[in-house]
Amino acid sequence: MLRGIRLLRFSNINKCQTSALAAVRHYASQPKRFYKQTNVLCTDTGYEVTLDHRKLKTPKGTLFTVKSEPLAIAVATEFDNQKEHIERSRMHISALCFTALDNPNNLTKLDMVNYLLNFMPTDTVLFQSEDETALQELQLNEWDPLINWFNKRFDTNLQKTMSITPPQVTDDDKIKIAKHFQSFSLDTLHGYIFAVDTLKSIVLACAVIEQQISVEKAVALSRLEEEYQLKFWGRVEWSHDLSQQDLQARLAASVLFVHFNCSEYLVQEKLIL
Repeated sequence: MLRGIRLLRFSNINKCQTSALAAVRHYASQPKRFYKQTNVLCTDTGYEVTLDHRKLKTPKGTLFTVKSEPLAIAVATEFDNQKEHIERSRMHISALCFTALDNPNNLTKLDMVNYLLNFMPTDTVLFQSEDETALQELQLNEWDPLINWFNKRFDTNLQKTMSITPPQVTDDDKIKIAKHFQSFSLDTLHGYIFAVDTLKSIVLACAVIEQQISVEKAVALSRLEEEYQLKFWGRVEWSHDLSQQDLQARLAASVLFVHFNCSEYLVQEKLIL
């Protein structure tokens, strides 16, 4: 039942999750690679990516242009790493860029901030076990330090729950979190939402993006209860390993996307004197 509560969403913000994952689902097919090389161009409006002599465009036909050179390089690298077929469902940075540029659901910053705020009462790390002592101790040791970090970082007072009743998040805490996310651009918030949806936790997402924990650690903590249960019920190695690797890839893309959007700087070659 706890897992069901964690997945609760409000109908008026479902479109945020749809937007964050739309580009990934859009590229389920695998067309053949039609280009030989990729490149990044610097223009008056930002950075573009070319596939041979063709300029990269979004699914809506928008010219791909970003302000961050590292972000453009990351997208070009994803396209360059494709083999005979283009596996777009695994090109998470490109998908995030396309979603941010097209904004298919016409989301505003307020829409996205509200989605993140409404996610807080369903945060994975705030729902802890009361019945199983070993699991409770594991959550206490692994999750509680990050809850404490989050409260100190944002001057909030989030409290975990030991029952099926969602924890109460005060209006004052919501205001503090809202101010933090309002400071980011609309594009950057797409990355935050993708990270939160990947981990089912706003606490873990903020911790990994602010470099308190690694991507691998964040994914492991988001799967803490599942991994604990697998010790008793067994695991299908290839299935669970693939799932974990996919989550790590999605989260890593989210972290890079946020950092690159927040760092509009140039990558310059060192001059040899």
